[in-house]
Amino acid sequence: MRRSKTSRTRELFEAAGFPAADDEALTPEQLAERAKKQDKEVEVAAVRLLSRREHSTEELKRKLAAKGHPEASIATVLDKLGKKKLVSDERFAANYVHHHARRGQGPVRIRAQLRQQGVTDSQIQQEIAGGEQDWNGLAAETRRRKFGVELPKTAAERAKQARFLQYRGFNSDQIRAALKFDPDMDIEPDRETTSGEGFDPDHS
Repeated sequence: MRRSKTSRTRELFEAAGFPAADDEALTPEQLAERAKKQDKEVEVAAVRLLSRREHSTEELKRKLAAKGHPEASIATVLDKLGKKKLVSDERFAANYVHHHARRGQGPVRIRAQLRQQGVTDSQIQQEIAGGEQDWNGLAAETRRRKFGVELPKTAAERAKQARFLQYRGFNSDQIRAALKFDPDMDIEPDRETTSGEGFDPDHS
């Protein structure tokens, strides 16, 4: 027979050495001991997640909450781990930028992903603008891996490659550098007249 949620809760309380009652029935000492045990459980879970890879504070908070840990314990543990530098949004952002740039992703896409992980704009900007990445060179290398060494010769080919680079997260200047082409002056190779079929990544 399946046990009720109430029965399961009572067993958990009794196993922890507490009476199966509401918080009002617990003494201050029992409440403090329960909070201490909860904090320890959260810390163990957090360290286990961090041992696999870096996490942002917000990402770690979401994962711990999804496991049903108390909000107060999560806040306490994250503050403790932050002071010990075991969780660091700055370190997470630096590793994230490096890893995803190596996968051929540009700064626009990386910035959006880091925002979803709760990293502040100032931290993101610091890692994107102040890091070791040559975004123009990375855009060019990403284009070469996808389309080969030869640059596009027609407006249609340029538009296709520009859309691909946009999807990968590169901005207009980086796309122009990768294609060696200014979409505001759509000149076919070895020709002196404009074709009028230019592609502006800013207006796609």
